Amino acid sequence: MEDRIKIANLPTRIIRLDRFSKEVGKNVYIKRDDETGIEISGNKIRKLEFSVKEALENNCDYLITCGGIQSNHARATAAVAAKLGLGSYLVLRGHEGEELEGNLFLDKLLGVKIRFVTKDEYRYKRLEIMKEIKKSLEEKGHKGYIIPEGASNGVGSLGYVKAMKEILDQEKNMGIKFDAIVVTVGSGGTYAGLYYGNRINGNLATIYGFNICDTREHFQEVVLNLLDEISIYTGKKIDVTKDEIDIIDGYPGLGYALSRPEEIEFIHHFAQLEGIILDPVYTGKAMYGLAEEIKKGSFDKHENILFIHTGGVFGWNREQRGLL
Repeated sequence: MEDRIKIANLPTRIIRLDRFSKEVGKNVYIKRDDETGIEISGNKIRKLEFSVKEALENNCDYLITCGGIQSNHARATAAVAAKLGLGSYLVLRGHEGEELEGNLFLDKLLGVKIRFVTKDEYRYKRLEIMKEIKKSLEEKGHKGYIIPEGASNGVGSLGYVKAMKEILDQEKNMGIKFDAIVVTVGSGGTYAGLYYGNRINGNLATIYGFNICDTREHFQEVVLNLLDEISIYTGKKIDVTKDEIDIIDGYPGLGYALSRPEEIEFIHHFAQLEGIILDPVYTGKAMYGLAEEIKKGSFDKHENILFIHTGGVFGWNREQRGLL
């Protein structure tokens, strides 16, 4: 489990959301994984610590990955590559002429190479495109390492297997037990790592995921596959059925990276309530979903809820800012 490079600022803090807890009538805590760094902030860096270690062990000098135009993962990969003296090549869903802001601005500041692709190319051909880039780099004497979307594969998910152990250690120090752990689900790796870590440590918390794209059924299958991939690295397989994967559907809203006024209003309210900034793509939708589900009574059986703040503050676009 220590087969990683150490880049992130760990462990990240866990704090109680006092005013939010009072408002919703539940003990809600937040783990500040948005504080893992600045350029490398958010949950992706935990995964990259393992993925990039594997790349270095294979003598790769280029990191190749993919994401949306405002991908947190792509930006974190670019920053890690720059820090380690590696090249980085991003396949981004978007257009060359899009406004240079947020994560895209940081990508270019970090000196990456970018290939922009259409939505259909991204959905159906992104792996093929990354393999083409890897081949073209090899022809120039480089060796590329492909990291999937969100670093959500077996080796990347190990970052959150380790994070689960970190949470358990913090529980002991804080004298508290979390019986529900809540995380955004965008590619599945963070959820899968937490779920696996929860099980192999014999912990009894329920791991809840709020999907912000696709469907509950889609991510249940994704997570099951990732759990199998994780076991290849750990040598410990766990038996899980699809129905044991607790994904709460209903909060993608208008779709990935698209915001409704009520979501932005909630993020605005939460920021003024707790002094913590959520992002409109991931954590804003998930925390909004958690608040709504608490109102519905879905979390009545739980005493202490831990929400994982996975970062993403750079991801605000002009349209989302305009809804404030």
